[in-house]
Amino acid sequence: MSGAHTDVDIVIAGMGPVGKMMALLMGRRGYKVLIADKQSGQYLLPRAVAHDAEIARIFQAADMHVDKMPDAFEEYNDVYLWVNADHKTLFEVDWSVPDPQGWQTTYFYGQPNMEAHLDARMRATGNVETHWNTDVSFAGQDADTVKVNLTDGESGTSRTVTAQYLIGADGANSETRKSQNIEWNDLGYFFNWLVVDIVPGPDCKVTHLALQIADPKRPTTVVPGGPGRRRWEFMLLPDENPAELDNEENIWNLLAAFDVRPDNAKMERHTIYRFESAWAKEWRSGRVFIMGDAAHKMPPFAGQGLASGVRDAVNLSWKLDLVMQGKAQDALLSTFTAERSVHVKDMIDFSIALGSIICIPDEEAAAARDAAMIADREAGVPAAPPPKPRLGEGLWHGEAGGYLSWQGRVSTAAHPSVDRFDDVVQPGALIMRDAAMAAELESSTIATLRSLGIEVVTVDAAGAHRDDVLAVTDVDGHYANWFVDMGAGAALVRPDFYVYGSAESAADVATLAKNFIHEVTGR
Repeated sequence: MSGAHTDVDIVIAGMGPVGKMMALLMGRRGYKVLIADKQSGQYLLPRAVAHDAEIARIFQAADMHVDKMPDAFEEYNDVYLWVNADHKTLFEVDWSVPDPQGWQTTYFYGQPNMEAHLDARMRATGNVETHWNTDVSFAGQDADTVKVNLTDGESGTSRTVTAQYLIGADGANSETRKSQNIEWNDLGYFFNWLVVDIVPGPDCKVTHLALQIADPKRPTTVVPGGPGRRRWEFMLLPDENPAELDNEENIWNLLAAFDVRPDNAKMERHTIYRFESAWAKEWRSGRVFIMGDAAHKMPPFAGQGLASGVRDAVNLSWKLDLVMQGKAQDALLSTFTAERSVHVKDMIDFSIALGSIICIPDEEAAAARDAAMIADREAGVPAAPPPKPRLGEGLWHGEAGGYLSWQGRVSTAAHPSVDRFDDVVQPGALIMRDAAMAAELESSTIATLRSLGIEVVTVDAAGAHRDDVLAVTDVDGHYANWFVDMGAGAALVRPDFYVYGSAESAADVATLAKNFIHEVTGR
C-alpha cells in the first residue's frame, strides 16, 4: 500500500464501456476514481451488439442483471446460422441453451442504453469523478505514484493530478499505450465492412435469426441489434470504394434484398468499419495499465471485442483491490498481461477463423468451401463448438485451473429464496462438494481466505457442517455435475470467476487454500 499523497486513487483514460466498467468495479470497492474522455459526451449510436454468458455474469457481479434491463439487453434463444449464397445451411451453433455459468449463451444489446445503465450505476457509487472533453496524458511515475495531466478541451487549461494508478481504456489509438512505448503487434488481417443499424417498423418482416450469409458476391451478416433493432454488415469487395458504398441510396438498395425499405424501417446509423486483429505485447508499465481496445483488436465475427475488454476490467480490478489494500504482493498485478493476453489471442484466432469462412469473394473458392461444409453437415459431422479459452500462465494450477467456473442456483438457511450463487454468496469462493472436504481446513486459513475475497462454502446444506463454513443448497444439482465434470470434490474460484485450482480430498483442499494464500500474499 502506497503511503504517498495522492489526489485520487485511480485515473482512467477513456469513458467507453470498458473504462466505465473498471470505474464501477473500483468505485464499488470504495476507491476514489477519476475518469475522463476527450470526447464531448457519450456516443449515442449503436456500436457493439453481442455478448456471452460470462459478460452477463460480470454485469451481475456489478449489480447490473441483464435480465432486469429490457430496454438494453435481449436474450437470444435460437441458432446461430451460417448459409451460402443459395441459403443452404453450412453449419449452425445452438445458442438456445443456458450456459453453465447460469446465464443464456448469448445476448444482444443496444450499446447506448447499456452504457446509460453503466454510467448511472458508476455514478451511484459516489466515488467516481467524471470529465468529458478532457485530454488525459501521462506525466511521469515513481515507485509510489503516477502523475497525469488533464487538459480541458474547451479552455485549454491543464492541471496535474497524482494517483496510485493510471488505466488506459482509451481505444485502439491509445495515447496511454503510446506514452509507455508499448509495442503493438498487428497481424495484418483486415477487411472493410459497411455496418448498418436499422429500427424495423411493424410492417418490416425481417428474420429474428443471427445469420451469416457466405455469399461471395457480398458476404453479409444479419443479427439482432438489441431490443427493437437489427444490424446488417456488408463486406466491401476488393477494389470497392468505401465512400461510394457508404451512402443511403446504395444502402437501401442492399437492404431491399431483405425487404427492408425506407417506408417500413428507419436507418439509425451507417459507417465503414475496418475489422482488424492486433494486440499489445505488454499491458502494464509500472503503475500504468491498458485494457480493452487499447490492448487488443479483433474482428467481430465471434462477438468478443468489447467482451474481452470487460474481461480485462474484472481480471484487473480484484487484483488491484488486494494490492491497494496491502493484502497482496505487487507481483499479483504482473499476472494481468500474462493471463489476459493469451486468452485474447485465442479469441482473436477464433474470430479470424470464422472470418476466413465468410470473407471469401472468389466464387470458385466459395463453391469449394460450400461443398466441403455441406458434405460434413450431411455426414453428421457436428459444428465445432465455440472455444472455451484458458487464461495464460498466472494465478492458477492443475487441470481445472485457468478455466471458467460454473454458476448454479442455490439457497441458504438465511436466504431461503433461490438465486444464482454469486447473488447469494459472492463470486470468489472455495466451493466444496460436502462438509467432509473442509475437515483439514484450519479456522485461521478460512479467515484469511475471507479477507482475500474468498468465501468458504459447501453445497451440501443437508449434511453436518462447521460454523465457519457456509452451507448452501445446490438446488438443481449444478455443482454436483460440475464436480463430476472436473473429476474433483472442490474448487477455489477467484473473484473473476476463473478457477485457481481443484482438489479431490480434504488434505488437498487444505493445501489448495494455503497455496492460494501464499501466492497472493507472499506469506
